[in-house]
Amino acid sequence: MSRVPDAETVFVAERTGPVRNDTGSLALTADRTLADLPGPDVVVVPGGPGQDAQMDNETLLDWLRAADATSTWTTSVCSGSLLLAAAGLLSGRRATSHWLALDLLKQYGAEPTGERVVTDGKYVTAAGVLAGIDMGLTLVGRIAGEEHAQAVQLLTEYDPRPPYDAGSPEKAPAHLVEEFRTRNRFTLR
Repeated sequence: MSRVPDAETVFVAERTGPVRNDTGSLALTADRTLADLPGPDVVVVPGGPGQDAQMDNETLLDWLRAADATSTWTTSVCSGSLLLAAAGLLSGRRATSHWLALDLLKQYGAEPTGERVVTDGKYVTAAGVLAGIDMGLTLVGRIAGEEHAQAVQLLTEYDPRPPYDAGSPEKAPAHLVEEFRTRNRFTLR
């Protein structure tokens, strides 16, 4: 979103400072707290391993509900859709998530779909992490126009040609799908 005219990208968290991923190997810096940014225009909720630890974080869920009340777009990447669903924002709406978390959306009243990017009203959800690029381009197109989105795609050289055709459970070898279904189940507390 930083390439959208007049847009400001702000990373927020409960506290300012570094926020580490589930393995501790990567940190992003939260420049502001949730309380510092009560009414963003666009909300992008990330996902990934360890997301289930935030499912009962009422501070975060309350902020998502409040931010959604004034946002133009409320979005998620990967299992971030579980947080939107836990906040009650996807009830009765079509949504997607990482394939290992997709069925959990039902528990919150969302209608899961295996599509790469799903738009339902002002809610845009993306499947796995790289589907977030598709979601980002979709949003840029809606906000700044198709030509601007095409320019972003061109300048980032986003022209995927993966070396393997195993990017979804339908295409991947069955034994790999089963291995990850068994080993990496998303759970809710």
